[in-house]
Amino acid sequence: MTESEHVDTPKSNLLGMTRSQLETLFLDMGEKKFRAAQVLKWIHARGVNDIDAMTDLSKVLREKLKGRATLDVPEVTYDATAKDGTRKWLMLMPGGSAVETVFIPEANRGTLCVSSQIGCALDCSFCSTGKQGFNRDLSAAEIISQLWVAAKALEGTSERRERRITNVVFMGMGEPLLNFDHVMAAIDLMMEDNAYGISKRRVTLSTSGVVPAIRAMGDHTDCSLALSLHAPNDALRDEIVPLNKKYGIAETLQACNDYLSNLADKRQLTIEYTLINEVNDELTHARELAELLRNTPCKINLIPFNPFPNSGYERPSNNRSHRFRDELLAAGYNVTIRKTRGEDIDAACGQLVGRVEDRTRRSERYIKAVQIGSTAAEMASARGRIGRA
Repeated sequence: MTESEHVDTPKSNLLGMTRSQLETLFLDMGEKKFRAAQVLKWIHARGVNDIDAMTDLSKVLREKLKGRATLDVPEVTYDATAKDGTRKWLMLMPGGSAVETVFIPEANRGTLCVSSQIGCALDCSFCSTGKQGFNRDLSAAEIISQLWVAAKALEGTSERRERRITNVVFMGMGEPLLNFDHVMAAIDLMMEDNAYGISKRRVTLSTSGVVPAIRAMGDHTDCSLALSLHAPNDALRDEIVPLNKKYGIAETLQACNDYLSNLADKRQLTIEYTLINEVNDELTHARELAELLRNTPCKINLIPFNPFPNSGYERPSNNRSHRFRDELLAAGYNVTIRKTRGEDIDAACGQLVGRVEDRTRRSERYIKAVQIGSTAAEMASARGRIGRA
């Protein structure tokens, strides 16, 4: 195939190409496979976004590469740091929508929370991101660009060693397993030794429970897994997490257990449970949760609800949260209450809303529902109507 035959072929963005994809590209260009490792190091390890800067590639090869590929990084339109050190970026994507990425520094690690979709196709009742509706999936390049931007920005801080990214969690905007191929490619790059080299134990995919995709994960990755559960029984979870009506708790937990049991090392499932005042935070719920998870090796992260306008939900008191935790501790579980981080810049769990050109019109319907009724009962009814639409 001659170079002229590639004139009308859309160029690939090198930023989102895995090692195997780059090897195929170079072989197709009549080059050696080792060029893939060189390019990965330039882009991800060194933070270069200019093909001409890849000086161990000949000038002729660089020109050939520019004829076949681009190296595009999204524009950062917002960059803010909270009082607690949490940092949030808003990145503009093609089409006018934007996604949010959050870095959470801690004493012994730095965690980056990335988005996988623009908006979210699901409509969990406690999540403000879901109320923004859904636009589209992010490409592998758009997902990994969040890590690229954050890593480069943090390199420029005076606390570089303390603030480096050691962990990545897919807990931002979107349901990762509804964007399967692009998310798997991005995870591949996160773990790639020539790129970011993050341990498989330190890359965590969080899902609401897309069972067929959980079952398919084992053929593509061995990253860690978290389940957004939020309720101890199907009746309550049907209201909070609409996806549960399609894939119930028992089926979802079985898929998660099967995935983890097939990994080469022993790992626990992370259970995420948002505590909503007088909705799912009673002691009876804690006891039911303890029984539900009896045969699931897991650790439990309790997340006090982060309020957003007109949600109809409230954050539980510290006493209620601690009573729920203590009940689970007494049952023998490893339980933590997640500390709210970055709340003053709307970077806390459930607050990532970005800017979504909503194709579903869900945000429009939600606003109308808010205008119609403002009591908790009215909002619960509105949530049900929106979820069925």
